[in-house]
Amino acid sequence: MLIREATADDWPAIWPFLREIVAAGETYTYDRDITEEQARSVWMLAAPSRTVVAVDQGGTVLGTAKMNRNHMGPGSHVAGASFMVDPAHGGRGVGRALGEYALEWARAEGYRMMQFNAVVESNVGAVKLWRSLGFEVLATLPEGFRHPTKGFVGLHIMYREL
Repeated sequence: MLIREATADDWPAIWPFLREIVAAGETYTYDRDITEEQARSVWMLAAPSRTVVAVDQGGTVLGTAKMNRNHMGPGSHVAGASFMVDPAHGGRGVGRALGEYALEWARAEGYRMMQFNAVVESNVGAVKLWRSLGFEVLATLPEGFRHPTKGFVGLHIMYREL
């Protein structure tokens, strides 16, 4: 697996699984009916932020991550990141590879810590992954997320020092 900078040519491969994940309404706080234009503007970030894709040997996009400053001004030493793995390629270590890449990127860019603002409590796979990479739950906003089948569930703020 190779992780590289995402280009405009990658968007047609990202959009279908991003749309599927967001429409499911189980893991992201984006509007479930997000348009392609809206999705592209929130996902494909310009420098100094970064959007990457994980691809297999044949060039198939397996997943994507975006990395950015989480706060402005006096909080600009805190990085943030978001991740999406194509469900057709889940369970193969793509999320872990993207997470490790994001942590390396943040260290190289001089960030002191990384914060995830909204990890859905019922997304146990993601919570387990982030914990295994050294993140901890700082707080949980009770009923901060309206899950389509589980109802209101908690929304974690997770963090780790770099």
